[in-house]
Amino acid sequence: MTHMNEKTVKEMNVETGAASPIFGTVAADEGMPVSRFGDKPVAPQVAAEMIREYLSTEGNAHQNLCTFVQTYMEPEAVQLMSETLEKNAIDKDEYPMTADLENRCVAMLGNLWHADMAEQPMGTSTVGSSEACMLGGLGMLFRWKELAQKAGVEVYSSRRPNLVISSGYQVCWEKFCRYWDIEMRCVPMDEDHLTLNLDTVMDYVDEHTIGVVAILGITYTGRYDDVAGLDALLSEYNRKAAVPVRIHVDGASGAMVAPFIEPDLAWDFRLENVWSISTSGHKYGLVYPGIGWILWRSKEALPEDLIFWVSYLGGEEATMAINFSRSAAQIVGQYYVFMRNGFEGFAEIHQRTMDVAHYLVDEIKGMGIFKMLEEATEIPILCWRLADGVEKPWTLYDLDDRLRMHGWQIPAYPLPPNMEDVTCQRIVCRADLSMALAIKFVADMKAEIAHLDAARIVGGEGVGGADSKATHFDHSGR
Repeated sequence: MTHMNEKTVKEMNVETGAASPIFGTVAADEGMPVSRFGDKPVAPQVAAEMIREYLSTEGNAHQNLCTFVQTYMEPEAVQLMSETLEKNAIDKDEYPMTADLENRCVAMLGNLWHADMAEQPMGTSTVGSSEACMLGGLGMLFRWKELAQKAGVEVYSSRRPNLVISSGYQVCWEKFCRYWDIEMRCVPMDEDHLTLNLDTVMDYVDEHTIGVVAILGITYTGRYDDVAGLDALLSEYNRKAAVPVRIHVDGASGAMVAPFIEPDLAWDFRLENVWSISTSGHKYGLVYPGIGWILWRSKEALPEDLIFWVSYLGGEEATMAINFSRSAAQIVGQYYVFMRNGFEGFAEIHQRTMDVAHYLVDEIKGMGIFKMLEEATEIPILCWRLADGVEKPWTLYDLDDRLRMHGWQIPAYPLPPNMEDVTCQRIVCRADLSMALAIKFVADMKAEIAHLDAARIVGGEGVGGADSKATHFDHSGR
């Protein structure tokens, strides 16, 4: 037998990453770094497999029915995006063709949302709809300051500018108001008004209102605010107002669903007071995170102070995003999806997703113990609570926990202020939730409800208990 004095076989294999099985290496013995760099490099195959194994303990993204974020793209799109990860989207002079694809996406969205080209609409990609909402808010704020000063309204006073929005808002709007010192005026929701309450919304509007946000797909339930109804109210208000108030449509989900499922629904630039629209490309725009978009209906709608100019093809290109350096891969992915699917492809995908959602609605309603708060009437989202008069020794939090044992993530959560005593569950149907998976989910849900009904509770507060997550079950009888 030959002995190797200078280096052992194991040492050589660690250095070359060649022969030793991955989990027979020194690196596998030492584990993954936590709070400090390891002393030596690790072979790429070893590092990749160890990280892959570590991540495998997470939930299956396809069974995560609580996220709006896209969890599937075609292999061709993934390959194309992987080939463009190194491109910096902000470097328009270095990557002019990528910048051109971004401009094409903006133009296509403008067409989809009925922008009038004569008004010179403008727009940009963003990291997600949260950044897009921030830009929409800034557009409203800058425009209000300019108009308020011209109208003699004191801008820098003890009264802060305010933003009016439904209490079903996404947290990015709370961040915007806090970051830029805006008073957030929330119109309360109740069970008869699970969207923006048009009976009371104008009570919150005054000369210090920078704008009203209409949500096309409220996070909690998926319902649309009545944008056309709000537009009519603001048209009447603006006839006498010293400072006109406009609408920003937060269309994170709905702006990429409504044009294909309800093309006649008036919510976009067809309405005179809709001056900006934001959406998530990584929700029903069918792209992996993170990509968002915002468009303004005209040059007048986008204050000049928000526009910066960068060198582009020997000239100048407008940029108005908050973030700077980021990969162009998601922009390329968005253009691929637009080109690949076309209008009819998007309509087919979203309609199939709606069909799956309606199947789930029918099955869950048929169980006879839930009240549906939303039945996928506008986007493929369903939401329910325990029906009045239904007495159960468990809560929706318990059902949430049991479903997780099958890999399903179906969150239980309270509704916004003024309805926080109502606990509900929500399913967001996405393109990769097939009918076969939906059938499997329904079978698992029925089985776990039967299990919870048969379990003997030990501790906890029972139905609707505030500490429902602390409920434990005695399974000895099974």
